[in-house]
Formats: sequence, C-alpha cells, structure tokens
Amino acid sequence: MEHSLELVGTIIGLFYLWFEYRASIYVWITGIVMYSICMIIYYQNGLYADFGISLGYFLISIYGWFVWKQRKRPREKEKETELKITSISTCLLPQLIASFVMVLMAIAWALIHYTERDVVWLDSFTTSLSIIGLWMLAHKYVEQWGCWFIVAIVSSCLYVHKAHYFTAGFYALYAVISVFGYRKWKCMMDSPL
Repeated sequence: MEHSLELVGTIIGLFYLWFEYRASIYVWITGIVMYSICMIIYYQNGLYADFGISLGYFLISIYGWFVWKQRKRPREKEKETELKITSISTCLLPQLIASFVMVLMAIAWALIHYTERDVVWLDSFTTSLSIIGLWMLAHKYVEQWGCWFIVAIVSSCLYVHKAHYFTAGFYALYAVISVFGYRKWKCMMDSPL
C-alpha cells in the first residue's frame, strides 16, 4: 500500500512539474494534493519531522495559490493583470541567504535533538532550500529554478540511499526539468506579453 501511495504521489508530482514549468496556477493545487499524500506516507512511517515539513509545504502551497490569484483591480477598460515572472532583486538576496541559514540551523538542531536521522545535514539542507524555493515560486522569481535544481540533485541521491526509488526518479527528472524550466521562465519573463 505504501508503495502504491508513493507511486500516486509521484504521478501527481509529474503534473506538479508540468504546471510549474508552464507557470500555471494549477501547480499549487497539485502541490496541495502531493504534499497531502506525503504527509500520509510520512505519518504512517513515523517520520514526524518529514510530516511536519510536508505540512509546511502544504501551507506554503495554499499561500502560493493566494499570491498567484491576487490580481490588481482593473480600472475601467483595463485588463486584469496577473503576477508576472520577475528576477529577484539583489537587495533581497542577503535576506534570503540569512533566512536559508537560520532555517537550516533550526531544522538541523531539531533533527539532531528529536530524531534519529542518519542524514541530518543533507536533509536539513534540502528542506531549507525547498522552503526558500517555494517562497520564490510563490512570488514567481525565475531564480527559484536554481533552488530546485540543487534540491533535486541532492534529494535524488538521498532517496536512493533510503530506497525510495519512485521518489528518487521523480527528483532526478525534476533536476532535468529545472534546467528547461529556467529557460522557459526566462523567455516568458523577457517576452513583452
């Protein structure tokens, strides 16, 4: 049953990747479903830290849905505008790096003190970078793809180590899609439409 649920989650994850690649708001709906499945798998396996992180991703997905649904109120004869793909400002980078380091240290501390994890630092690294990546995705920053590329490579190796091969394959594919996703979003960002 666990592997069936993991397979379903992986298939939904493929839709998630497709919608993210296309900058479609449906990325958030599939994310909500995918993270719900992850929470079930992690809870059933007693992986409470992973459950907690998936709950966080679930909540960020709800946040992302609302941010992407946000529209400026059109004046008469104006079209509705949607959130545009942009590049992150250099003044925001130090804040993101500081946030990443703080989240990394907090997660590592919690995993060291409250779990018996064998890959504490790598797990903390991917989780922290994923949180930053999801926030960047919620704001449609093109650089979010760089976060996902790094997370995907490290996560694929971690899931092979943990014998979760469907998930490892999903992350390997995510690494490839991250390269193409960056190029696609960059073209969409540079497009005058």
